[in-house]
Amino acid sequence: MKKAEVMFIPSPGLGHLVSTLEFAKLLINRDNRLRITVLVMKFPNTTETDIYTKSLPITDSLQLINLPECSIPPSSDLPSSITALLESQKSNVRQVVTNLTTGEQNGNLAAFVVDMFCTTMIDIAREFSVPAFVFFTSGVAFLGLTLHRHTLRERDNINSTQLQQMNELTIPTFSNSVPLKSVPSIEVLKELEWFSISFAKGLKKANGIIVNSFEELEPYAVRSFLNDIDLAAIPIYPVGPILNPDSKTKATADFDDVIKWLDAQPPSSVVFICFGSRGSFEKNQVMEIARAIENTGVRFLWSLRKPPPKGFTIAPIDYHLSDLTSILPEGFLDRTAKFGRVIGWAPQAQILANPATGGFVSHCGWNSTLESIYFGVPIAAWPLFAEQQTNAFVLVSELKIAVEIALDYRVEFNGEPNYLVMADKIERGIKRVLDKDGEERKNLKEISEKSRKTLLEDGGLPHLFRPFD
Repeated sequence: MKKAEVMFIPSPGLGHLVSTLEFAKLLINRDNRLRITVLVMKFPNTTETDIYTKSLPITDSLQLINLPECSIPPSSDLPSSITALLESQKSNVRQVVTNLTTGEQNGNLAAFVVDMFCTTMIDIAREFSVPAFVFFTSGVAFLGLTLHRHTLRERDNINSTQLQQMNELTIPTFSNSVPLKSVPSIEVLKELEWFSISFAKGLKKANGIIVNSFEELEPYAVRSFLNDIDLAAIPIYPVGPILNPDSKTKATADFDDVIKWLDAQPPSSVVFICFGSRGSFEKNQVMEIARAIENTGVRFLWSLRKPPPKGFTIAPIDYHLSDLTSILPEGFLDRTAKFGRVIGWAPQAQILANPATGGFVSHCGWNSTLESIYFGVPIAAWPLFAEQQTNAFVLVSELKIAVEIALDYRVEFNGEPNYLVMADKIERGIKRVLDKDGEERKNLKEISEKSRKTLLEDGGLPHLFRPFD
């Protein structure tokens, strides 16, 4: 019997690719009638996903195809780069799908599952007369914000200029009014309004939206898709949390040493400072973080990475040791050697899973958020860009499972931050997130247990085969 072929098209970038592949693995483990092909696209001259994809076992039910590299016009903003890359890859996607669905050994094309930023590929699904679902790699609350913002533009003719004059927004998926400072730049800035409209319009074209979240985490937001007249027409399937808590990254000798150090620390005593695969700071901000760490005197593990050159959309890289001494306060590494470590890229799940990790200074990317919830490590929220401000607002104000460092901080699309976060503010956040009697830690413990239970029950996958009721 021929298998049902499902085409997965993730966005370029490690964060989207990892959650997409974990979801694909869950699906084929649940139903052996499926065969999933993941079409991997990359920005020119980037390698951040290579180590991860090369370590994946390829089976009869799951295969990866690296699409040919395409040259795209240089651009200083990520939305324009993504849009150009997707348009240039359409012909390659069309050809791959044609090749995979012809011939006796190939299966019957059943569906497309496209990343939230790849909805232009829904056009190709329509050409092949199959349904197309969006895999939304963030939460239900942010999905509701995106769709509601589009409704305001189309129905009420509220443009970005008018939006910037408001202090806050009432959004169906939030129980509190959302301050404008917590609304992503793509929804607010006039120069990005084209992307905001295109993004939401693409989501509304899908046959359904698969969301990497779960009802117990966002009950108010999930219910809003049943109760709000504008959202009720859009079928959503919360299938999260999509993560692999038991994944083990091949460790280097240096990282083995870090884990040994972490193992030797008291329970819940170490603050982990990490801003994801694309998070980095210039020297003046690095200095303030270092001063805060020294002032608190707490045990720490700091993933510190070098920003890419201005105008480039590539990911940060690790510092050489000689570079570290020039970007940190003089003598910092020597003074903190007994109670902390400064490292480069970090296998985040392994660190959050360690009993010594008691707090997480984070950019609030959604994958990081789900991991911290699963492992029960409270977050000190310091969002940088994309939808991270909204995620931080959800964690701090809606769910009350995180503390605030700087909810109004953002790195604009030109790469410049809106202000410098001073050491005393960072210090307060670190102390609060490590408070063992804090309200946020108690609230998180309850949601963490629900997260673990949901994951044991195959996540929200049953909802993918029948709409929740």
